[in-house]
Amino acid sequence: MDELLERALAADVTAAAAATALAAVREAERHADVLIGVPPLPGTSAWEDEQGTDLPDRRERAWQVAQLRIELEAGVDPLPTLVGLRRTGATWDLLGRAAGISRQSAHERWAKRIAAVLDEDEQAELGPRAGEAPGPTRPGAASGKVDARDAPLLPNL
Repeated sequence: MDELLERALAADVTAAAAATALAAVREAERHADVLIGVPPLPGTSAWEDEQGTDLPDRRERAWQVAQLRIELEAGVDPLPTLVGLRRTGATWDLLGRAAGISRQSAHERWAKRIAAVLDEDEQAELGPRAGEAPGPTRPGAASGKVDARDAPLLPNL
């Protein structure tokens, strides 16, 4: 067989694949920024005007949903985004709507993978464990993007 082809077949592409996946996630984030908009900088008058309103939480949720939709459309594993959405109280109905599937299908598709990432306290706050019927999510959850606890889901570069 050709030496170049042999090199291509034998090469460890793990790091390259991880870097490519991370670049895809970052690009999805950038496009979500374009679609939804970025929040105002802290300390600015626009930021001050939003304090005490639900606009920052609504913007963050919309941003996460846009990112999820982009990742799904691009064929990128959406697990970190899904975990972030569930941590902030997103319902299975919302996840299903974002993916163009039913609430039940979303739960069947992702609940076990999400539960494997969340710790027991977080799972209790979010309702039934994977394999159980979905129920209501925790009330009044604060918004936030995927945080450092999700680092194991992202490739090490």
